[in-house]
Amino acid sequence: MRNPIKITLLLIFLNYSALAGGYQVSLHGQRQAGMGLIGTSLFMDASAAFYNPGALALMPQQISILGGVSGIFSNVTYQMTYPSLYQAQTDNPIGTPFYLYAAAKITDRLVAGIAVNTPFGNGLKWEEGWAGRFLIQEISLRAITIQPTVSFRISDEISAGAGFVYTMGFVEMERTLPVEGVDGEGKVNISGNTANYGFNAGLQYAGRNGLNIGISYRSQIDMAVDDAEAIFSVPLSLSGMFPAENSVAVTLPLPANLDFGLSYQFSRELMLGIALNYVFWDAYQDLTFNFETNTPALTDSSNPREYSNTLIVRAGGEYKVNNSLYLRAGAYYDPSPVNRDYFSPETPSLNTLALSGGFSFLPNSQISIDASLLFLMGMEESVTYSPENFGGTYKSRVLIPGIGISYSL
Repeated sequence: MRNPIKITLLLIFLNYSALAGGYQVSLHGQRQAGMGLIGTSLFMDASAAFYNPGALALMPQQISILGGVSGIFSNVTYQMTYPSLYQAQTDNPIGTPFYLYAAAKITDRLVAGIAVNTPFGNGLKWEEGWAGRFLIQEISLRAITIQPTVSFRISDEISAGAGFVYTMGFVEMERTLPVEGVDGEGKVNISGNTANYGFNAGLQYAGRNGLNIGISYRSQIDMAVDDAEAIFSVPLSLSGMFPAENSVAVTLPLPANLDFGLSYQFSRELMLGIALNYVFWDAYQDLTFNFETNTPALTDSSNPREYSNTLIVRAGGEYKVNNSLYLRAGAYYDPSPVNRDYFSPETPSLNTLALSGGFSFLPNSQISIDASLLFLMGMEESVTYSPENFGGTYKSRVLIPGIGISYSL
């Protein structure tokens, strides 16, 4: 018999990696989302606390407060390896990540702020009875990050800043077990939560000629779950092999990010920019599980992952129609970090091309209503999860509308 609990927990905590990667949709501001998620070189408002703490000191407002929410509508399609004609797809719940920011100038050079984000509150649910149900059936992931931030303007053109990042993660999943009784196939539900901290720091150059350059670094955060709960529903004859209640400890590194951004104000109306996001996925080479209660089917294990670093390329721009209306557009390419020999259907991370657009409407000088729309295309690819010899062709589509409101003085 396979070792189903090993596979289950491996897939669960792989989803924690979505806290730093996954679709790489960093939904931290509707204005940035409309421009292909560029933001490292921008200082439009308090959202700079996340994108580049060094840029926060340059925000034009005395006080900036903003919040927003997005809806993630995603679909993944699986085609079994030829000559089979079998297909399956997900019926995912709608994800609703949100953000809140507030920042104020303490002096002309010093700004303090706070950022609250839930950028990865998404879920995955495959259709009932699908071929990969023994790997994953359904998973829900939520994350909340809280980041108090300070930023200081060193000179008229250079500023620096840093933030303390506190991250809380919550996960719940269900999968089918390859055992069957009078009530049908067995199932396992696993849930857990964890928290840890890191930091975010950045530098910003704001040239008088309209050229802005930013660089920021977000540290690696190791998410350690000491007592994730595992509840099994199996035939009574197998209850000794699968204790009704068990727990497991595991640690997963959330990789560091190094971001570079450049933007240029070509005129009073037109701004264009680019961003490069380098993700240190090579921190994720293997995953080890330690169970509170071991049986012949529930042994401790170490699993190779062998992720690779990735570079995300983004471009976008903004056009000021008048004092009440701004239009935005952008695009980016996000390569998958996954080793193609360990591609699992719980995190179907494909090479992704994304297009975005958005606008801001200002009914007055203090309030802005911001909207964005992203469309992500996961490029079709044939891959395999080698430990279970489960292969096939995957493709994905994601639509993300978002709305936000900001207030400034």
